[in-house]
Amino acid sequence: MDFEPNETQTLIQRTARDYAERVIKPQAAALDRDETFPFEILKGLADLGLMGVNIPASLGGAEAGVVSYSLAMSEIARACASTAVTMAVTNMVAEVIARFGTTEQRETYVPRLTSGEYAAGAFALSEPEAGSDPGSMRTTAERTSDGWILRGQKQWITSGAHAGVLVVWARTGGTGTKGISCFLVEAGTPGMKAGKHEDKLGLRASNTVPLTFDDCKVPHSALFGGENEGFKIAMMALDGGRIGIASQAIGIATAALEEATEYARQRKQFGKSIGEFQAIQWMIADSKTELDASRMLALRAASLKESGKPFSSEAAMAKLYASEAANRICNRVVQIHGGYGYVRDFPAERHLRDVRVTTIYEGTSEIQRTVIARSALK
Repeated sequence: MDFEPNETQTLIQRTARDYAERVIKPQAAALDRDETFPFEILKGLADLGLMGVNIPASLGGAEAGVVSYSLAMSEIARACASTAVTMAVTNMVAEVIARFGTTEQRETYVPRLTSGEYAAGAFALSEPEAGSDPGSMRTTAERTSDGWILRGQKQWITSGAHAGVLVVWARTGGTGTKGISCFLVEAGTPGMKAGKHEDKLGLRASNTVPLTFDDCKVPHSALFGGENEGFKIAMMALDGGRIGIASQAIGIATAALEEATEYARQRKQFGKSIGEFQAIQWMIADSKTELDASRMLALRAASLKESGKPFSSEAAMAKLYASEAANRICNRVVQIHGGYGYVRDFPAERHLRDVRVTTIYEGTSEIQRTVIARSALK
């Protein structure tokens, strides 16, 4: 088996790494501190093709594949996790529209996402009472003679206040997961309102808001993927999204471990560097092993998706293991730094705050275990 990236994948990875090192990393701490949405950085990502890595060139994408996307996501997250999650959701929205949209929908929205004309895209599925259980969704869409009227609320919507287009799920009939449809809603549509930006533990430069739909009217052409077909689209999108979040977790943990190993070489106690003590060495060894295992799982899932093979269980495994391993790694990194890991002068505490949510969004660890177990028991 060849574990080395090909020429295209290497080029995408190097492009992402160079931009992350030159432009993003120097601003990451300030973006986190000030909760600044990184508009200019995101436009730079779009200019490099990183807002549509797995999107056809005819729609403005890089057409570089899922493995390239995973590698690029890790590089951006290594510099700034907040920027990475905005990139992840925008890529996911562009990809789902490119796959399931009509010709008009694809040509209208995807190039605007990939080019940076839209700062971001948003994925509006979760609700105050419907997180892991989308079947309990309460947002509704009523058909009228000249369109649809959306009513309800969404919660935890990444980039919800800044997205140019939002993929919104609403109930059009039936119960449970049946009768759910999805719609493309443009920013500024009357009746759609973004609420207060959430005061989050981490990813503080990522915009996260609730959305309210109060008689929000959209045209018939906003229906996306067919009436009552929305749940299937959401699940397919989330399968791919889990590869992105696994890659994000890997990037955060990579940055943390690199900083910890450098600190362990420089920091001296009892007359020698702390990296000479077995306790520190074992924390680094465990972290390096878990990080490499996470990377292999993520790239396997990405490769399966890229080749058109089933990958749902593999994506769940990658997301489960990488997110939980990254949390362990970032926790160890704070411990290696000691008291310095607890202050904002060092990035260790930011990595720990940022990585925590990776076991929650795009399906909690508990949901990933359910997906994996159902696949194994078939």
